[in-house]
Amino acid sequence: MSAADAGARDPGLQPERTHLAWRRTTLSATVAAVLAARTTLHGGLSAPRIIACALCCVLWLGFLLVAHRRIRMLAASDRPAALTPGSAATATLCTVALAVCASALIF
Repeated sequence: MSAADAGARDPGLQPERTHLAWRRTTLSATVAAVLAARTTLHGGLSAPRIIACALCCVLWLGFLLVAHRRIRMLAASDRPAALTPGSAATATLCTVALAVCASALIF
Protein backbone atom coordinates (compact mmCIF):
# COMPACT_ATOMS: atom_id res chain seq x y z
CA MET A 1 0.00 0.00 0.00
CA SER A 2 1.48 3.33 -1.01
CA ALA A 3 1.31 6.54 0.98
CA ALA A 4 -1.22 7.98 -1.51
CA ASP A 5 -3.51 4.99 -1.07
CA ALA A 6 -3.31 5.20 2.73
CA GLY A 7 -4.91 8.67 2.70
CA ALA A 8 -7.68 7.71 0.27
CA ARG A 9 -11.08 7.16 1.79
CA ASP A 10 -13.12 4.11 0.93
CA PRO A 11 -16.60 4.84 2.29
CA GLY A 12 -17.94 1.44 1.27
CA LEU A 13 -21.70 1.23 1.70
CA GLN A 14 -21.91 3.70 4.57
CA PRO A 15 -23.26 6.62 2.48
CA GLU A 16 -25.95 4.38 1.01
CA ARG A 17 -26.93 3.07 4.46
CA THR A 18 -27.17 6.62 5.79
CA HIS A 19 -29.26 7.70 2.79
CA LEU A 20 -31.61 4.75 3.32
CA ALA A 21 -31.88 5.49 7.05
CA TRP A 22 -32.97 9.07 6.33
CA ARG A 23 -35.52 7.79 3.78
CA ARG A 24 -36.85 5.20 6.24
CA THR A 25 -37.26 7.79 8.97
CA THR A 26 -38.97 10.17 6.54
CA LEU A 27 -41.38 7.38 5.58
CA SER A 28 -42.16 6.75 9.25
CA ALA A 29 -42.86 10.43 9.83
CA THR A 30 -45.09 10.47 6.74
CA VAL A 31 -47.09 7.51 8.05
CA ALA A 32 -47.53 9.25 11.43
CA ALA A 33 -48.74 12.46 9.74
CA VAL A 34 -51.16 10.57 7.46
CA LEU A 35 -52.56 8.58 10.39
CA ALA A 36 -52.98 11.82 12.35
CA ALA A 37 -54.97 13.31 9.47
CA ARG A 38 -57.04 10.14 9.16
CA THR A 39 -57.76 10.11 12.89
CA THR A 40 -58.82 13.75 12.76
CA LEU A 41 -61.21 13.17 9.87
CA HIS A 42 -62.75 9.98 11.23
CA GLY A 43 -62.77 10.94 14.90
CA GLY A 44 -64.98 13.96 14.48
CA LEU A 45 -63.83 17.44 13.67
CA SER A 46 -63.13 19.73 16.59
CA ALA A 47 -60.84 22.72 17.00
CA PRO A 48 -58.23 20.90 19.16
CA ARG A 49 -58.10 17.95 16.73
CA ILE A 50 -57.70 20.23 13.72
CA ILE A 51 -54.93 22.19 15.47
CA ALA A 52 -53.11 18.98 16.45
CA CYS A 53 -53.41 17.65 12.90
CA ALA A 54 -52.14 20.92 11.43
CA LEU A 55 -49.23 20.87 13.87
CA CYS A 56 -48.44 17.28 12.82
CA CYS A 57 -48.33 18.41 9.19
CA VAL A 58 -46.04 21.36 9.97
CA LEU A 59 -43.71 19.13 11.99
CA TRP A 60 -43.67 16.59 9.17
CA LEU A 61 -42.72 19.32 6.70
CA GLY A 62 -39.95 20.51 9.02
CA PHE A 63 -38.51 17.02 9.29
CA LEU A 64 -38.86 16.51 5.54
CA LEU A 65 -36.87 19.69 4.93
CA VAL A 66 -34.03 18.63 7.24
CA ALA A 67 -33.94 15.10 5.80
CA HIS A 68 -33.99 16.28 2.19
CA ARG A 69 -31.17 18.76 2.84
CA ARG A 70 -29.09 16.04 4.52
CA ILE A 71 -29.70 13.53 1.72
CA ARG A 72 -28.62 16.16 -0.84
CA MET A 73 -25.44 16.84 1.14
CA LEU A 74 -24.64 13.13 1.30
CA ALA A 75 -25.10 12.74 -2.44
CA ALA A 76 -23.16 15.88 -3.40
CA SER A 77 -19.82 14.95 -1.92
CA ASP A 78 -17.55 12.00 -1.38
CA ARG A 79 -16.85 13.35 2.08
CA PRO A 80 -19.94 15.24 3.30
CA ALA A 81 -19.82 17.56 6.27
CA ALA A 82 -21.06 16.28 9.59
CA LEU A 83 -24.66 16.90 10.54
CA THR A 84 -24.80 20.24 12.32
CA PRO A 85 -26.09 20.33 15.90
CA GLY A 86 -28.93 22.62 14.79
CA SER A 87 -30.08 20.20 12.09
CA ALA A 88 -29.82 17.28 14.49
CA ALA A 89 -31.82 19.15 17.12
CA THR A 90 -34.46 20.17 14.55
CA ALA A 91 -34.83 16.59 13.29
CA THR A 92 -35.10 15.26 16.85
CA LEU A 93 -37.57 17.96 17.92
CA CYS A 94 -39.77 17.38 14.86
CA THR A 95 -39.74 13.60 15.38
CA VAL A 96 -40.59 13.72 19.08
CA ALA A 97 -43.19 16.48 18.70
CA LEU A 98 -44.81 14.64 15.79
CA ALA A 99 -45.10 11.51 17.94
CA VAL A 100 -46.59 13.52 20.82
CA CYS A 101 -49.12 15.31 18.59
CA ALA A 102 -50.13 12.12 16.81
CA SER A 103 -50.60 10.26 20.11
CA ALA A 104 -52.59 13.19 21.51
CA LEU A 105 -55.08 12.70 18.69
CA ILE A 106 -55.68 9.14 19.82
CA PHE A 107 -56.76 10.11 23.33
